[in-house]
Amino acid sequence: MSLEYINNYVIVAIFIGLGIFLPVAALTAGRLLRPKKPTDMKQTTYESGNDPVGVGQVRFNIRYYLFALMFVIFDVETVFLYPWAVAYKQLGLFALVEMLIFVGLLLVGLIYAWKKKVFRWDSL
Repeated sequence: MSLEYINNYVIVAIFIGLGIFLPVAALTAGRLLRPKKPTDMKQTTYESGNDPVGVGQVRFNIRYYLFALMFVIFDVETVFLYPWAVAYKQLGLFALVEMLIFVGLLLVGLIYAWKKKVFRWDSL
C-alpha cells in the first residue's frame, strides 16, 4: 500500500473518531454543567398547562397507520414524478418508459391494497 492510501484511511479514522468524541463530549459537558434541582412540579408531564388526565398510552385503530403509509407512498411518488416532468424534454423516450414502469408498479401496489380492503374503514 502506498502512503496516499494510508493517508486516506487516517482521514476517515479521524472523522469517525471526531464523530464519536464530539457528541459524547457535548453530552458529558451538559450533564456536568446543568443544574440538578428536581422537584415534583418538574417531574410532572406538561400538557399545555393542564393536569394530565387518563392514561398516557391510547390504542389507535390500525387503519390510521395504513392510511398514513399509503399517503407516504403516494407522496414519495409525486416527489419522483415532479423532476421527471420538469426535465422530460431532456430525458427522452427511455425516461418515459422508466416512469411508466414506476407508475405501473405503484398501480399494482394500489390494486393489491384495494383487493386486501385496506381502504375500507369499517372492516378490521
